[in-house]
Amino acid sequence: MPHHRTLDEIKLDRSWLSIGVFDGVHLGHQSLLRRLVEGAHAEGLPAVVVTFFPHPVVVLHDLQDPVYLSMPDERAELLTEAGVDEVVTLEFDRHLASRTAAEFMGMMKEHLGVVHLCAGYDFALGRGREGNLSVLRQLGNQMGFTIEVIQPVSGLKNEVISSSHIRDLLSQGEVHTAGDLLGRHYTIDGIVSHGDGRGHGLGFPTANISIPEQRLAPGRGVYATWIWLRNERFPAVTNIGLRPTFENQPVLPRIEAHILDLPDDPDLYGQPVRLEFVEFLRPELRFPHIQSLIDQINKDIQRSREVFDHDR
Repeated sequence: MPHHRTLDEIKLDRSWLSIGVFDGVHLGHQSLLRRLVEGAHAEGLPAVVVTFFPHPVVVLHDLQDPVYLSMPDERAELLTEAGVDEVVTLEFDRHLASRTAAEFMGMMKEHLGVVHLCAGYDFALGRGREGNLSVLRQLGNQMGFTIEVIQPVSGLKNEVISSSHIRDLLSQGEVHTAGDLLGRHYTIDGIVSHGDGRGHGLGFPTANISIPEQRLAPGRGVYATWIWLRNERFPAVTNIGLRPTFENQPVLPRIEAHILDLPDDPDLYGQPVRLEFVEFLRPELRFPHIQSLIDQINKDIQRSREVFDHDR
């Protein structure tokens, strides 16, 4: 996967280019990427995406505790799956933010040989977003590149698909709707870490999953999920929350997956896993006694199997 962290790592004579954050690589992004890839390859040129981390708004507005639908390596993987040939992730800092549109596009010309820029309808770049589409067309005339504007894609309710809207949906637990706008299940990569073993004592052993600090986890609740482990996919019932039946003091939310149909009880600690969120099952609840919790978990497992029967 050609993923570069600086422009110094890449030198192209000619390319088609798109620039943006592309967080989550949702259906709107995919529409633009299809045009980028098809057009570039029809001319025998590489399709290139330049993206940023952290998100520019984090730096420009001093945003605290940002969360992302995809971390840089995950995003590069999704872009590559969409057919992009080269991905460049630039560190967005005050120095980069201070560059004018002309300076930034000069860098794109020098390192990437841009001859065609695919941009969204509201695209702008450079200091103070001075490089709107009109300015970029002028720069293109001077520097030797053309611009093509790709229209937005709307969801089922006619809203423009955006990463911020998908983040809002996920925070509310609406993983199915978010998946519709992403064009796939929302996924999170993590590592199995040590928990307190309470699920095992109940007869429902769980994998405690640690994820990157800035990675967005869906809202608190119980979900039907697929979990990828050692290149195999298993159904799982996953709880995100505070475990109110057991915890009396405030704790950080946990992600705990009860994996169904494992052939044995392997030692999973330290194993990388990928969770795919299929359906929200119920909110997190406090139960009056342990047997009530056990009964509910059995219902969750049964409900999740019904979900998985329609999601093969």
